[in-house]
Amino acid sequence: MADNDPKDVLRHYLRVAREAIVWKLDGLSEYDTRRPLVPTGTNLLGLVKHLASVEAGYFGECFDRPFTEPMPWTDDDAEPNADMWATADETREYILGIYQRVTAHSDATIDQLQLDSLGQVPWWPENRREVTLQLLMVHMIAETNRHAGQADIVRELVDGAAGLRAGNANMAPGDASWWKDYRDRLEQAARSASDAM
Repeated sequence: MADNDPKDVLRHYLRVAREAIVWKLDGLSEYDTRRPLVPTGTNLLGLVKHLASVEAGYFGECFDRPFTEPMPWTDDDAEPNADMWATADETREYILGIYQRVTAHSDATIDQLQLDSLGQVPWWPENRREVTLQLLMVHMIAETNRHAGQADIVRELVDGAAGLRAGNANMAPGDASWWKDYRDRLEQAARSASDAM
């Protein structure tokens, strides 16, 4: 980050969030990247696909710089939640590739515009549609980190892997035995609190 330049700071946090979401797919089989492990169907590859769609809208359409590659899951006649899962024909390489191309397109928009450049979010309420690049960068950082948090949980459900990102787990130090004891203590505290109510 160049001397804490506000745009560079926002760009840094957006990049870190993007890397975190993609890292959650590392080392997994095609099946495990797609497994719906919660009742709402949240899955790792679907989160990446969703984020590609969202970024293409916010940093493309909203600033009259549309991302031109087709994303049929965003069409008006697409089924609900089509952006939240990958079909059997949509490979991991395809979804990760489109995400990479979308983020490059987004970065070009960010590079070209000033933080106070105005855009329009047509799907937001009319009284909030006019936005700045800065607001949408903050919004996209929050959106990406929200989904990265979901990916943390889904990945832990898949194979027990946890952590913030490659090279920085940001987890308490401890082996499997320590984590089991820790979880058992939390369970006991939850039961004790419930019994006391």
